[in-house]
Amino acid sequence: MTDQPLRWGILGAANFALEQMGRAIHAAEGAELVALATSSAQKAAPFQAFCPSLRVHDSYEALLDDPEIDAVYIPLPNHLHVEWTLKAMDAGKHVLTEKPIALSADDIDQLIEKRDQTGLLAAEAYMIVHHPQWHRAKEMLESGAIGKLMHVEGVFTYNNPDADNFRNQPEKGGGGIPDIGVYTYGSTRWMTGEEPLEITHADLTFENGVDVVARVSARFPSFTAHWLNSMRMHPIQTMVFIGDQGIIRMTAPFNPNVFDIGEIELHQDGLGRRIERFPRINQYVEQVQNFGRTVREGVDYPWTLENARGTQAVIDAVFAKGREG
Repeated sequence: MTDQPLRWGILGAANFALEQMGRAIHAAEGAELVALATSSAQKAAPFQAFCPSLRVHDSYEALLDDPEIDAVYIPLPNHLHVEWTLKAMDAGKHVLTEKPIALSADDIDQLIEKRDQTGLLAAEAYMIVHHPQWHRAKEMLESGAIGKLMHVEGVFTYNNPDADNFRNQPEKGGGGIPDIGVYTYGSTRWMTGEEPLEITHADLTFENGVDVVARVSARFPSFTAHWLNSMRMHPIQTMVFIGDQGIIRMTAPFNPNVFDIGEIELHQDGLGRRIERFPRINQYVEQVQNFGRTVREGVDYPWTLENARGTQAVIDAVFAKGREG
């Protein structure tokens, strides 16, 4: 263990890296934002505005060759995630890669193998499990606050018709399910510790080769689930866990304090409704800090590559079911 901060580099000047993760790394305890890889001085400038000491490399390879970088954050388009995650580990860097970390469950196997060979931390940037609202909700569920879980309803939608956005480009691994279905599916798995036995329904609408509306149902060992995800609807997000004695409802489960304040509503038979709020918590900062603790102190990381593989297996099954129709 060392008191030296984990020194980070960012592979590519993505808007999300500028707006969220770059600032989170810069703000996190035990972390230092050291470098950015981009050939565009114009794209580098806003990063240097909040981090004046930032070093800029003109290629991804140059950043990976930088001996003063310990960890790399990868916000590249989806189809590049596996390639550059492997290259980062080959360069001896710990790596945090945006979701989905791969476009099929089988592709994650090589990441797991490389992680185990190198002893490096490699993880998908699944930020929600770093937010305390999810740990509190899981505690409620496991304590029996709503009795026996019977059904899960998950909704995450937004409207993004921009043809230039990689989410609308099939060759770059776009689509609503890879972008936001990963949250409704993955959070259901994480909360319950169960895997779906069957995708019972998958009504998928495609435009230009990417899914833009997905209405999906699943049967788990002890409950059922229904998820709605869309890149063509007005924004809404909610997760509801329905038991035989109560309900847990999360009103901003995925972007707390951006979409709305993070809240958990607990409805219980005979006890009415109790609300717990989680203001001013930045889940991206929490994610970076947890990553650093795992690297420096060896504490368990909340979202492993095996966790990511399980969610990707659900995504694969949803697309397979959708093709049947």
